[in-house]
Amino acid sequence: MTEDILINVTPFETRVAITAHGVVQELHMERSIQRGYVGNLYLGKIVRVLPGMQSAFVDVGLERAAFIHVADLRQNRQSRTLHSTSGDLPTPPTPIEKLLFEGQSLLVQVIKDPLGTKGARLSTHISIAGRMLVYLPYDPHIGVSQRIGSEIERNTLRDRVQALQQADEASNEQGGLIVRTQAEGASDEELAADLAYLRTLWVTIQAKVKSLPAPSSVYIDLTLAQRVLRDMVTPETGTITVDSRSVTQELVEWAQRFTPSVVDRIHHYSKNRPLFDTANVDEEIARALSRRVDLKSGGYLIIDQTEALTTVDVNTGGYVGGRNFDDTIFKTNLEASIAIARQLRLRNLGGIIILDFIDMDDERHQASVLAELNKALSHDRTRMTVSGFSQLGLVEMTRKRTRDSLAHQLCEPCPTCESRGTVRTPRTLCYEILREILREARQFDPKEFRILASQAVVDLFLEEESQHLTMLGDFVGKRISLEVEAAYNQEHYDIVLL
Repeated sequence: MTEDILINVTPFETRVAITAHGVVQELHMERSIQRGYVGNLYLGKIVRVLPGMQSAFVDVGLERAAFIHVADLRQNRQSRTLHSTSGDLPTPPTPIEKLLFEGQSLLVQVIKDPLGTKGARLSTHISIAGRMLVYLPYDPHIGVSQRIGSEIERNTLRDRVQALQQADEASNEQGGLIVRTQAEGASDEELAADLAYLRTLWVTIQAKVKSLPAPSSVYIDLTLAQRVLRDMVTPETGTITVDSRSVTQELVEWAQRFTPSVVDRIHHYSKNRPLFDTANVDEEIARALSRRVDLKSGGYLIIDQTEALTTVDVNTGGYVGGRNFDDTIFKTNLEASIAIARQLRLRNLGGIIILDFIDMDDERHQASVLAELNKALSHDRTRMTVSGFSQLGLVEMTRKRTRDSLAHQLCEPCPTCESRGTVRTPRTLCYEILREILREARQFDPKEFRILASQAVVDLFLEEESQHLTMLGDFVGKRISLEVEAAYNQEHYDIVLL
């Protein structure tokens, strides 16, 4: 599947859309004042160790303290690796209070951006990504991406990289490497250049660690536009179109140094029509913020994102095109599986995801839907796991979450419903106001109660609830007046004592 990349650049924001067959498959954005932190290295300072949670809070200079779990400490990972290679039984991790102490300086890397009220998640297992290789300065392991399908090609790449590493006898920085999918088909010269760049970068980082106080920023990852060339360009990538002349030139220069084969695919877009309008990207963004996703057949998906997990519900809607009811359900679920895979990429949904397909009695239909889902998910760059159908007919899956979803990037909690997705009815609010007046009347002795509320609540008091309002006024012996406050939302009201 050939993919084209569109890069829209403004002084305040960079947006990237990956399209295939004229349809947006993936969206990425980075605002100049809200850059992500994943991949950045910091010299942090331990501010608190929590033995009960086997975690520690680390000040790395961000708005909120970041945190690190005992499993993300390099000492424990190395211990597990040694035991697994020697065949010994795994030993429990060393408690965090024996490895870290308050005031300690620590070189850490951000592996998850701050999400909601949580600070960034850190690791001391440092990895520095290049175009074709990932350098692991503290881990002698050499691995190859599982996305390279051929076992022969994986073994060949492992042997070539190991030979390059051994040939570089002058370097005291051995470390380990992970061979990325972009290395498939690369020459030894390209691999050696990538390795030399990563090792030089690591030497620079080590020098900064020795000279900077904690907390300090040691290494900032590439910009979004540069990460596109490093991480997202594949042999299937067609054109890379950029609507900024200066950024186009920067990317060409970067590509000439690190990935020359990509240079010819980078083009500057200079037409009057906005670049994203050519692929209806802004319309796709608006649809990606909606709960409902319509399918071409007439069915639809309902996607709900919560703090704990994301649910996707499949419905037949107006589709009745099958030969029978089972056939209709089967075809709807097949179409939904392709749409779900696209929506996960488009919305950048991560964590636990529950898929509620329409119930199918035929096990062959279930197997076909699951196979179609896995096929569609194979285009996703993000690591995930998918289970089969549960006894309740649900498919459980996980997708690695490192950055905020599209909705969390572009939206904020609704001030009216406080993120509940619903608001209380005018009648519910009327009865709440009546109870509040009764409560106030027992404590104070005003001449009058005045209700300030939205138009819907006041209208209900004047019509269907007028008798109850009059009865309460007689009971407390005070006049109760009404006033519409146009600026109030439906749930907002005030009771003024005059």
